[in-house]
Amino acid sequence: MSTLRNKVQLIGNLGNDPEIVKLESGKTLAKFSIATNESYKNAEGEKVTDTQWHNVVAWGKTAEIIEKFVTKGKEIAIEGKLTNRSWDDNDGKKHYVTEVVVNELLMLGK
Repeated sequence: MSTLRNKVQLIGNLGNDPEIVKLESGKTLAKFSIATNESYKNAEGEKVTDTQWHNVVAWGKTAEIIEKFVTKGKEIAIEGKLTNRSWDDNDGKKHYVTEVVVNELLMLGK
C-alpha cells in the first residue's frame, strides 16, 4: 500500500509551451500546466464540460525530453506526486502553490 501514498496520474493537454529553466547546478527544470476535462449532464440534461488546470514540474532527463518534444496543446499522461510550497514576494505577501512533480511521462496523440 505504500506505493499508493501521494500518487497522481493525469491525462491532459498543455495550456502553453513549457517554461524551461537551466539551473547553475546543471539540472534542467520544466514548468507547465495541463488541463483535464470531465463531462457530465446537468439537471436539464445538457452536456457540461468541467476543465481543471494543474501546475506541473519535471526535473532532469524528464525535463529535457519535455523541452525537445512537448509543446502547447500536446496531450500527455503523467504520473507523479503532489507537493506544496510557499514563498514571500517583495511586498511580504505569502503565496502558496500546489504542483505535481513528474516521475513518469507518456506522450499521447500525434
